[in-house]
Amino acid sequence: MGGGTFRVGRFLGAPIFTDISVFITGILFAVGFLPRLQEIDPTLGSRGYLVAAVFAALLYLSILIHEMAHAAAARAFGLPVQSITLSMLGGATALGRRPQTPLKDFTVSAAGPAATLALAGIGFLGLALSPADSLVRLVVFQLTVANVIVGIYNLLPGLPLDGGSMLAAVIWKITGRELLGQVGAAWAGRGVAVLTALSPFLLALRANTTPDLIFIVWAGVLAFMLWTGSTQALAAAKVRDKVPRLAVRGMIRPALAVPASLPLAEALRRLGEAGAGALVVTASDGQATGLVNEAAVAATPIERRPWVTVQDVARAVVPDVVLRSDLAGQDLIEALRTHPASEYLVVEPTGAIAGVLAAADLERAFADA
Repeated sequence: MGGGTFRVGRFLGAPIFTDISVFITGILFAVGFLPRLQEIDPTLGSRGYLVAAVFAALLYLSILIHEMAHAAAARAFGLPVQSITLSMLGGATALGRRPQTPLKDFTVSAAGPAATLALAGIGFLGLALSPADSLVRLVVFQLTVANVIVGIYNLLPGLPLDGGSMLAAVIWKITGRELLGQVGAAWAGRGVAVLTALSPFLLALRANTTPDLIFIVWAGVLAFMLWTGSTQALAAAKVRDKVPRLAVRGMIRPALAVPASLPLAEALRRLGEAGAGALVVTASDGQATGLVNEAAVAATPIERRPWVTVQDVARAVVPDVVLRSDLAGQDLIEALRTHPASEYLVVEPTGAIAGVLAAADLERAFADA
């Protein structure tokens, strides 16, 4: 994928990506685990690094299983899974579209923590079967504790945690308003972030001790990520609130049809006279064949425009960039997300040219809605 993220596999047809930060955090986990290994077996020597690395790998495997559970639940409901990504402090499963009912939303969200707590249950069984004071028992114990903590923490009721998604689904079910659930869970997520940042001090106060510096740093990093995630969830909820009010017909620019051989300078002159907002290249039969690209026009020096034809600064009209004038709301967003472009040709249900929709106009509509 670039940017320090690369693909490591697939699950149910969806690619699995991992961020380079996973290896950095894995090394930190392994280094922190090493002293405990040496306490149990001082003769380990360099083998201790291998055992610590195995522990870190199993820890991230647990996180991957958590995300795979989300993906499996989504696929069971017929939802498209775009990707699974592992990062420094967890993972994320990207869906092609959101669940359409509160029950489906709740189930997909709960699948991850359920899988993590199931792994913890397997870990408790492993503890009962592993020899006392052994390296195997230590690794199993640490993995079990980690899964218990992650599973329970993920159930806290605040976005972007899974418990926040579950809370949003419950509010949606009670009120019938999906947006209200998202907003409420996002604000709850900010509360969880604040409590997370304060947790080292609150626990130290309760135990009448000094808070651990490493605990403070980790809690601060986690709290920052939670606050950022909840803020993004609030922003996403506001955007989704605007989606139903968006309609192609209210955003299209009047288009002027011009032949492919017309010089760009003359086409722009005619555009100004007509008061139109876009140029559409048409064939002799009136069929649209190209959309003049604004960026290409801007990049063409004024002195060259009399010698450049509109065809030279146009992109071909293909089915992917043709929209019906009656598209609106989520259907419009899905069409644009499936086929991103800078300009789209908008046609009436009869096939007649209605105008042009520019991506910049859509961005302004979001800002003004």
